[in-house]
Formats: sequence, structure tokens, C-alpha cells
Amino acid sequence: MNVALDETHEPRLESWLASANAPDADFPIQNLPLGRFREAAAAPARIGTAIGDAVLDLQRAGLVGDQEFSQLMAAAPAERTALRAAISRALRRGSASEARLRSCLVPQDAVQMLMPCAIGDYTDFYAGIHHARTVGALLRPEQPLLPNYKWIPIGYHGRASSIDVSPSVFRRPWGQRRGPDDASPPGFKPTARLDYELELAWFVGRGNARGEPIAMREAEDHLFGVVLFNDWSARDIQGWEYQPLGPFLGKSFASTISPWIVTLEALAPFRCAPARAAGDPPPLPYLDSPANRAAGAIDIRLEVRLQTAAMRAAGHAGDRLSASNFTDSYWTAAQLLTHHASNGCNLRTGDLLGTGTLSGPLPEQGGSLLELSQGGKRRIALSSGEERSFLEDGDTVVLRGWCERAGYRPIGMGECRGTVAPPVPAG
Repeated sequence: MNVALDETHEPRLESWLASANAPDADFPIQNLPLGRFREAAAAPARIGTAIGDAVLDLQRAGLVGDQEFSQLMAAAPAERTALRAAISRALRRGSASEARLRSCLVPQDAVQMLMPCAIGDYTDFYAGIHHARTVGALLRPEQPLLPNYKWIPIGYHGRASSIDVSPSVFRRPWGQRRGPDDASPPGFKPTARLDYELELAWFVGRGNARGEPIAMREAEDHLFGVVLFNDWSARDIQGWEYQPLGPFLGKSFASTISPWIVTLEALAPFRCAPARAAGDPPPLPYLDSPANRAAGAIDIRLEVRLQTAAMRAAGHAGDRLSASNFTDSYWTAAQLLTHHASNGCNLRTGDLLGTGTLSGPLPEQGGSLLELSQGGKRRIALSSGEERSFLEDGDTVVLRGWCERAGYRPIGMGECRGTVAPPVPAG
């Protein structure tokens, strides 16, 4: 498992790029996330790393070759570790490469970020136990968690084609909505219960051959890195359609990822043991390993902000609605991947594994409006004087994530930003 610390995690390291050394920088030299960008609309896509407020063009710098991003993702862990070390050494204060690499920098606000790769398949899990329990209580007060929840990572296959990179704008979807009672026919209307979901998503690096499961001891060798993920949801469409086969059109219209992939190697200082409540069953042997018990979880702090159109017009950055942590996940990233491949399913480079909504244990830590509004029964007061139970047209939702731990340099994930546009006009 990729939990080893090395020279790239040294907290005293500084870059020759001053903005990377700011205490509140998301992208210090200890982070070095990877992504794809272009400098102008017609320019070719390039592979880069975020450093401070800039992007280092890794191809122009000669640190990666003329290759597709997916080839970089599929590299063996030792190759990725070597690339990270080379980038770190080139960007360190005092590096002999400084003069040459300054010409390979582009301001982040001057580039267009692109999808890092073509996502062939996307699976969304239900790993946030506090979200599962709260939503379950809305639907089944007598049994919020079904008997299988603590034994098996629950998931469903989602729609990859509608995943977009932040900042994104998407239209409010139309769909079938339940009538006022069981005797009434449904209507076909724009959703009135549009929601966000605070999630993370893991990119698969190396795939596996069909029919060959991935053991827990090898799982993290197949994970490339993590992004913020907003799985937008139309709750009224979802509620009408999901029985008996699960989510469909209420989920497939839009999802948004943050543009920079924080690699598994960058997260090494923030590993911790997964937390399970006393009395919970131990994972079945195929989902267990000594390394996962010791440091399978990752301390990634998360928050959601909502900016209404009125706030934006007034120059207001938006209100923080909730905060939680990836440690609130019941299953680790390695367990999600291992379970996915346990039946011989062949995962491929660029596949995306969503965690499901990552809510905290307290009511105010809900990772969706469905939870915060108690299923739409409660109006949430905003600092602008407005109220929300679900999202309205013009609303922008911003997800942020970061890691911090005493003795190490904090790193961030940037932001995942999406804005709701009005639906396609009727007719």
C-alpha cells in the first residue's frame, strides 16, 4: 500500500515559486496534483501539475513525454513515485532547473482545465454511513440501515458521459414526478427537488484482466488519485423511479469533478486507521488486510458552500452549509476497489469510483440538502435573507477539500464548482 513517506513530504520544503509557499496555498510543493489543461481554446491539451497559483507544463518542462494522460495513470507505482520525486526536485528552492522551468509556468487563471481522461465507466458507492442512516430514516424510520449495509459496499453503475469538470454549468433536468397520490398519474416536469451530493471520487490507474479479482494487498497499486465529486441529484425524479432497480434519470443528467487529481502518494502523511463502532461486524476476509486496518483511511476534510445568484451579484462568496470528513466513510478506497473487482469485473484505466455522500455524524453535517432540509420539510436560512430546501436556478455549489496534520504541510484539492441553469423550455 502506498503509505510510505519520502523526501517529497518533508514539511520544510519550499519552492522557488513564492505563491506555493503561502500558508493557505492549496498546492504547495508537497502536493503536486496532476491534470490536463490548455492555454487557449484551440490549443492542444497538455499535462500539468498545480504549484501555487500556477500550472507547470510537464511536457514542455521535459518531465513527461508526449503521451496521453491515461498512460501516466496506468504507470506502475514505482514509476509514479519517481515522477513525483523528479517534479519535486525541479520545483524546490535552489533547484538548478528554476531558470529553465519559469518559462514553462502558466497562471492558473489563464488556463482552461479539461477532463483528465475519458471516463469509460463510473460507479457510485454508498459508503457514507451517516448519510445512509439519515436518508434511511426518512424512508424507513423503523430500519434506517438495511441488514447488508455493514457487510457489503453498496454501489450502482452510473452514467460516465454526463460527468464534467469544474467549473460546470448544467440545466435543471426534466423527468417523471410522482402524482399527488397513488391514484393520480405522474407528471413530466422539471425537477423541483434538485440537490447536490458532497463526495470524493477515485480514479483507477492500472486495470485488471477480466476474471481476475484484485486482492486487498494490491488494491492501492490500482488507484491513481482522488478528486472532489458532486453527484447532482433530482430527488423527486429519483424517488419515483428508483424502485425496484435503483437510480436512473434522477442521477444521470450531470456530475462534476474537480480538475486536479491529488495522487495517492501525496496523501501518505494523512493516513489513519478506519473507525468502526464497537459491535460492528469485521469485514469479510476478502475486504480485510493488516495494512488496511492500520492505515486504510485518509483524513480529508470537506465542506460545502452555496452561493445564490443574489449573493453572486452582491459579491458575496456564499455560505458554508456543512462540513465533514472522508474518515466518515464506512469503507476505505481499497475496499471499494477490491469489492468492485471481486467478481472478476475488469476495471480499466480512467474508471471512476464515487464514494457516495460523505456526511458527518451530526445533523448539521449533512452532505446534501435532502439531509439538511429533513427531506424538504425544513427551510435553511441563508445570510442573504434567502431560504432553501432544494436548489434554485442560478445557485452555485462549491465543494472544497483539504488535508492537514501536525508536523506536515497542509495540502488542498482546489474546488469543485457547479451552477444550476434553467431547464430547457417546454416544447
